[in-house]
Amino acid sequence: MTFHSRLTALLGSANVLVDHDAQSYLTDWRKLRTGRALAVARPGTTEEVAALVRLCAAEGVPIVPQGGNTGQVAAATPDESATALVVSLERMNRVREIDVANDTITVEAGCILAAVQDAAREAGRLFPLSLGAEGSCQIGGNLSTNAGGIKVLRYGNARELTLGLEVVTAEGAIWNGLAGLRKDNTGYDLRDLYIGAEGTLGIITAATLKLYPLPAAEHTAFLALRTLPDASAVLAAARAALGDALVAFEVMSGPALALVAARFPEQRLPLTDIADDVAWFALVETAGAAEDDERLMATLAEAMEEGRVVDAAVAGSDAQRAAMWRLRESITLAISETGPCIKHDVSLPRSRMDSFVAASDADLAMLYPGARLIVFGHLGDGNLHYNVLGPEGASRADVAAMSPAVQRMVHDRVVAAGGSISAEQGIGWARIDDLRRYKDPVALDLMHRVKAALDPRGIMNPGKVLAPETAPQPVPDPVP
Repeated sequence: MTFHSRLTALLGSANVLVDHDAQSYLTDWRKLRTGRALAVARPGTTEEVAALVRLCAAEGVPIVPQGGNTGQVAAATPDESATALVVSLERMNRVREIDVANDTITVEAGCILAAVQDAAREAGRLFPLSLGAEGSCQIGGNLSTNAGGIKVLRYGNARELTLGLEVVTAEGAIWNGLAGLRKDNTGYDLRDLYIGAEGTLGIITAATLKLYPLPAAEHTAFLALRTLPDASAVLAAARAALGDALVAFEVMSGPALALVAARFPEQRLPLTDIADDVAWFALVETAGAAEDDERLMATLAEAMEEGRVVDAAVAGSDAQRAAMWRLRESITLAISETGPCIKHDVSLPRSRMDSFVAASDADLAMLYPGARLIVFGHLGDGNLHYNVLGPEGASRADVAAMSPAVQRMVHDRVVAAGGSISAEQGIGWARIDDLRRYKDPVALDLMHRVKAALDPRGIMNPGKVLAPETAPQPVPDPVP
């Protein structure tokens, strides 16, 4: 039997896609890369995933795991060789269990993030992972990239929200680590190893996730500010006054919201009269008791008296709150509809964020006059999306020519400030060269050793995260 016929016998012809039926799985969300695949397989159970991995291991067929295909670094896209099998987890979308007493939910990897949020809410609980693509991204992809989102400030990244995993290893074995335990000190933490590995070590097929009580009240405010340092000062005051009640503190540059207004004119800023000196906006959200609203209002009033906040609007309904967040969540889509963009997903110590942005803005204005800076992100946890659009009228080729120098300048500054070149989006295919340039050599060596140990045949998402040429060379035997 051929590989294709064995795969079809395993999954059924409806779940082995080729030719035109496979096309939507072969281009990443940003359209950075379009690959070719041997086929797209859509298993429906963990046992089917294990069986197809064993088949691929025996035949030497590379595997590219894929969730909702909403990633920013082309981690779930095959190369152009047409030798890899794309494994889509979309059919594995069941909620297996909700344990209200233990505050956990166990879901399959293909569950849409918004569906997990809804299932938790129906059980009277909160699953706090929240990001712009939550209507289409899948839990398996969220975990494979250790997704962050808007509530990391209080609840942490996907890794902090995960208690257990079910994983199919690169050899086709099933590791059932779904126990909903908050303490388990019995050796190496395999869960944390697979989270953030971008499918290069195995395939996450299910997860047990933390739930929280639904907040008694949520309060959201939209702020206008003159400078990013003003936003940082307001954040510090809000943290001091609100503590754990502060859930999110997002910043958006004026040009970022202007881009949203240009692309989506039906969306309106909550503040009708914007002063000429307003260059930044912020979204602040609390979740907790009713008195948190009073503390938020007092904090904002003090910030306005000090001149840190120029103006503020407070959501008076769920609809107003949703409209405020829609502005923030529309920035990425507005960028994609505007033209090619040089994207950066960086994290820095909060104490160095202001100086990084000021210096980078000045450098780019000098190097590329007219370049448009679309900056936004999670100021509360030090994660900034520092994006550069070309000058008005710049072609795709113009932006491509700018990209190496821009990325090198931005990432050099990030690393010099003690930051990371990837805060929440991963490495994938797009940032391999950056990882090789900036990652500590000892860390790279250890990563290659882990990869070799857990994926000895090298079939799991090859060409992603680690560049083959950075693999450690054999160490010669010591001279007698």
